[in-house]
Amino acid sequence: MVADVIGQTAPVNLIQTGSTQGLTELPPHLDLVDPDPFAGPDHPMRVITREVAFDGVWNAERAARVAQVFDSMASDWSVKNIDETKAAPIADGLDRGEVPLDGRWLELGSGTGAGTIVASDRVSSLVAFDLAAEMLANAPAGLAPRVRGDASRLPFGDNVFDGVLMVNMLLFPHEVARVLTAAGAVLWVNTLGDQTPIHLPPADVSAALPGTWVGLASRAGSGFWTALRRSANT
Repeated sequence: MVADVIGQTAPVNLIQTGSTQGLTELPPHLDLVDPDPFAGPDHPMRVITREVAFDGVWNAERAARVAQVFDSMASDWSVKNIDETKAAPIADGLDRGEVPLDGRWLELGSGTGAGTIVASDRVSSLVAFDLAAEMLANAPAGLAPRVRGDASRLPFGDNVFDGVLMVNMLLFPHEVARVLTAAGAVLWVNTLGDQTPIHLPPADVSAALPGTWVGLASRAGSGFWTALRRSANT
């Protein structure tokens, strides 16, 4: 089962963006390192990521399968996936992404807390949300309220969050756009760059979201981040 999610292939480009489509790439952080080869374009989760973001291919069976896989890895997930190098793009995106730190934030795919640990010290309000119950059970207590659910149908109203953080998370673009305020920001992070199994390059995140989005992208640690807001012309 785990083999369906984790694999190894040859590396490809770390980040694919520039000043096109309203995205500006900032200079990388000084701590930048190349990620080890891990997951390439044919990785099963890479295929699912693109299908979800661009084709809306998601159902109860797929949700149950993904939840089961991540539940099975939860007990040692934080040991393997929470460290300073992987946390660096999260912190850098919050620091340099021009995002509303004083607002209400929702972290989708919060897992065992890699993003929660960083964001809880920087934003005024944070809710941690994940599909896998065991991931949430293994997350640090007390940092943020933890909510279990399916991000394809978020149990929140329209226009209620000022920021949505996604660290190695599937993108459900219409739900993300729905819960964001008009001036809200999306912060998308891949902690292993394009070697992350659940990966979209910055330009694709912008293209998948409904409407027109502008923002910043950069690299830090072993990954990259993308901070996006709706264009004033949307």
